[in-house]
Amino acid sequence: MKAILKLEELAMFLACVYTLYLFDAAWWMYPVLLLGPDISMLGYLAGNKVGAWSYNIFHHKGIAVLLLITGVFANVDELFFTGVILLGHASMDRVAGYGLKYENGFKFTHLGEIGKK
Repeated sequence: MKAILKLEELAMFLACVYTLYLFDAAWWMYPVLLLGPDISMLGYLAGNKVGAWSYNIFHHKGIAVLLLITGVFANVDELFFTGVILLGHASMDRVAGYGLKYENGFKFTHLGEIGKK
């Protein structure tokens, strides 16, 4: 089951990359897709609770989809591309085993503890 879920996340990531391509996104959006949302980890400098909250805001797929859809209906490219980037990045992270964070530390995620087999 884990492999199937990772394939599903990989498909979503690739769909987001393809969406950027289809909509002729600027070149710099691709590196932002890969690394940009991880700036949210700076929240951990203020402690685990703030860190988990900030990380989860930038990696929550529901928020990403809401931004994407709002961008489409409001015809605001910045919202659309932000949603695509957040959705793609969250999917990429899930392939790597990084899930939404619990407040007791960075390595505790909804997918299990990072680094624990």
